[in-house]
Amino acid sequence: MLLSPVDRLHQFEQLHRGLAQAGRFLTRPDLNSLEEGRHTIDGDTVFALVSMCEGKGRSGARLEAHRRYIDVQYCLTGTDLIGYCPLAQCVTVAEAYDGEKDVAFFADPALEWVSITGSTCAVFFPDDAHAPLGGEGTCRKIVVKIRV
Repeated sequence: MLLSPVDRLHQFEQLHRGLAQAGRFLTRPDLNSLEEGRHTIDGDTVFALVSMCEGKGRSGARLEAHRRYIDVQYCLTGTDLIGYCPLAQCVTVAEAYDGEKDVAFFADPALEWVSITGSTCAVFFPDDAHAPLGGEGTCRKIVVKIRV
């Protein structure tokens, strides 16, 4: 997991070039006017999902992990509280990996919680299980998916 100001994501390009692409997208001046749904950045290699989300609280947020994509999670409005646990420490599978949706869910508790709001984003790699929407209230969120 990585926390970063969104305008500094380009500094992590050595980890994956898609992080610089995500940073450029998330600092676009027209970001607030984007409609909900999928926005292509680089085909299926890098794309963004824009949505209005309702927080579920810590008890309602489930750990999830992806094998094929890195998640860059960013809130345009509101705040998201995201749980984190290293995937290697997730032992209780709630839903087995679905290759079509690229997600597995776990019933293990998050070990840490991070708050993302304003100019900060959270980056979750395939070995990072994360539980988004752990806060309360509504947030307008962008998740940039980067194929590994």
